[in-house]
Amino acid sequence: MLALAGYPLGIRCTFLDRSADSPGAQVAPSLLGALEDAALLEQLAAASDVLTFDWENISGKALAPLAKLTAIRPPRAALEVSQDRLHEKALFRRLRIPVAEHAAVDSPQDLARAAKKLGTPGILKTRRLGYDGKGQCRIESLADLEGAWELIGGEGLIYEKLQRFSREVSLIAARSVAGDIAYYPLSANSHAGGILRYGLAPYKVGAKLERTARIHMKRVMSALEYTGVLAIEFFVVQGRLVANEMAPRVHNSGHWTIEGCVTSQFENHLRAICGLPLGSTRPLGHTAMINFLGQMPSRERLLAVEGLAFHDYGKEPRPGRKLGHCTILKARPGDRDRALANALKSITWS
Repeated sequence: MLALAGYPLGIRCTFLDRSADSPGAQVAPSLLGALEDAALLEQLAAASDVLTFDWENISGKALAPLAKLTAIRPPRAALEVSQDRLHEKALFRRLRIPVAEHAAVDSPQDLARAAKKLGTPGILKTRRLGYDGKGQCRIESLADLEGAWELIGGEGLIYEKLQRFSREVSLIAARSVAGDIAYYPLSANSHAGGILRYGLAPYKVGAKLERTARIHMKRVMSALEYTGVLAIEFFVVQGRLVANEMAPRVHNSGHWTIEGCVTSQFENHLRAICGLPLGSTRPLGHTAMINFLGQMPSRERLLAVEGLAFHDYGKEPRPGRKLGHCTILKARPGDRDRALANALKSITWS
């Protein structure tokens, strides 16, 4: 999607990925091999005006030598802080952004102390590499501690007090080299099993919360001297925002912007990292985005829904994998919601 957004702007992308059937390799030249292969990374950096990433589990250590060859945007500091939930929450706290009560856990004794101090229910998570619900275990009571430890126990965990939230929302924004920021409207996320099923945008939570989310975003971007697109997920808890996590990249909850805004998150990411003016984030209507998980739905049925755009990533199906998505754009929220309900009848998640 980055390559497709860059093509009309005269921006040509080259990717580093592990296989020739990756989505990027289907639309642009690609170097194939391990993502932290030093020689391949050096080859990619030497041939690029700017280096970026859409997956935050590559190590900062692997990218460090490349700074001598080309610009790396977003900055490595943003990548590294997002890779550890404890460091991420420390950044939020330092910037006066509310987060769930939490504690580092490296042993069964740490877990017991954290659960007794912070209370239950709570969630035990890996600090690194967890996404889409992976590396997490819900703890309803102290009786669940032993089972949770057996499931994901080890060093480098975090225990978080469960948040009773009414909604999870995402804020996507782009920051240019010059420090200009373009904010997208908030979107509302609906999950199952820790994986985003569908989202609605713009999501109207009131001017105060929208303004607060933008203040939080600006603080993070300024602190990290950020360039590119950044996503922050928030819980809405009793009328206030609690930051859950951030992603220093284009984000699944922002895919609606391809059809739903004047300028998509993908185009604005490229504009930002290439030193171009940011594009308008004005919404073109009311949008729903639905992920295709585990198996692809019928194109014929979905394309019969007026206002629907279909995206197939060309991935090999497997349970829980994001294989594509569709967006539905309507002039009125009621029309969007009815079209969403109609489209969901043709989609099975696995």
